[in-house]
Amino acid sequence: MRIGLNAHLLSGRASYRSAGIHSYISNLLRNLPEYAPAGWQFEAMVGAVNSASFPGISMARAGLDSERAWRRVFWEQALQPWQLRQYDLYHALAFVAPIVLTAPLVVTVYDLSFLHFPERLSIARRQYLRAMTALTCARARRVLAISQSTADDLTALMGVPAEKIDVTPLGYDRAAFHPLLAADMAHFRRKHGLPRRFWLYVGTLEPRKNLPLLLEAYARLGTADRLPLILGGGIGWMARAVFAAIERLELGEWVKHVGFIPTADLPLWYNCAEAFLYPSVFEGFGLPVLEAMACGTPVVTTNASSLPEVAGGAGRRLPPGDIDQWTDALRDLQRNSDWRHEARVKGLERAKQFSWARTAELTLRSYGKATATLDLPFGDNEKVTRVETK
Repeated sequence: MRIGLNAHLLSGRASYRSAGIHSYISNLLRNLPEYAPAGWQFEAMVGAVNSASFPGISMARAGLDSERAWRRVFWEQALQPWQLRQYDLYHALAFVAPIVLTAPLVVTVYDLSFLHFPERLSIARRQYLRAMTALTCARARRVLAISQSTADDLTALMGVPAEKIDVTPLGYDRAAFHPLLAADMAHFRRKHGLPRRFWLYVGTLEPRKNLPLLLEAYARLGTADRLPLILGGGIGWMARAVFAAIERLELGEWVKHVGFIPTADLPLWYNCAEAFLYPSVFEGFGLPVLEAMACGTPVVTTNASSLPEVAGGAGRRLPPGDIDQWTDALRDLQRNSDWRHEARVKGLERAKQFSWARTAELTLRSYGKATATLDLPFGDNEKVTRVETK
C-alpha cells in the first residue's frame, strides 16, 4: 500500500511557528515506517524549499515554495490533485484535503480554535478553515483527533459521528525530555544567569494562554511567597496585554520574558524550573505539560479542554478563571515541598503513557480501518494502552 502524506506545514526553520503542528508531523514521519506492515510505502509532500528528510519516507517536493498560506492552498487545491492517483491512501496532516480526491482519505484535526476563537484569524482564513475542515471531515473515512476534547468538539460543532473519529494523543522525545544531571543544570543556570529557584511558562503569548490571569494571581502573593517567573515563547496575537499586565501590576523585577525557546534548550529550561505553570483556557493537546512532566517538573495547569487528559492526576488542575484558586495554589507550590516531590514522581509516571511510537501505531490502525486492511501487526489485542484521564 502506498500512502501519501500532505506535510506542507512541516516548518523549514526554527521559530515559535515550528512547534505544534510541525512537531506532530515530524515525529509522525519519524515513527510511521518503523511500525508499519511490510510493503507499506510512505511519501511526504512538502514545499520546494523544504529540505527535511526521514528514514523510510520518500520526499515529494512541490514545484513552488508553499511557506505562504495562499501558495499552499493553491498547491493543495489546484496542483496537487493531478499527482494523487498514485496513492492508495491520502492523509491530510492538517485539517484540509483537496476537493478533487479519489483515494481513501484520513485527516488530522488538532483543535477547532478557529471556531472557539474566530477573532484570531482574518475573515477569509476563518471561513476557509470552517468550510474546508467540515467538508474534509465529511468526506474522510477516518478523522484523527489529538485529544478526546477535540474529538468531542468535532462531534458537537461539526457533526462528525463519534464512531468515525480515532483519538491519537501526541508523544514526546524521550531521548531529550527526561531528568538531567545536576551539573548540566548548574551550567545552564550560570550560562543564562538564572536564579536557583524559579517558575516557568512556555508557550506563545496570546489570549487563550490566559497569562494575564496568572499574572494577577502572582501579583497577589507576598514577596516571601513568590519565585521569579520566566515566560518563554514567541510573541503571538494580542501579546501586548501580557506586557501591559506586567507593567500595571509592577512585576517588572519579578517576571522576565526570554522569547522563543529553541526545542533543543527546552529540556534544560524544564529541568531547571521548580514548577511549570500553564494557565491556558483551550488546547488541542497541551504538549508543554507533557514535556514538563517527563522532565520531572511539577505542573500546575487548568481543568479546561484537553489539559486534564494530559496531566491526569499528576498535576494540579485549576479553573482557568479563578484568580483566588491560582493565588492559593502558587502560595502552596512555593511552601509545600512534599507536594512538589509527589507531583514530580506522579508526573514522571504519567508521562510514560505517551509516546510518538504509540501515536504512530494508532495512526496506522486508522489507516487499516480506512482501507479495510487486515494485515496489521496489532489488532484486537491492544498493543498500546488507553491513556486514562484520572
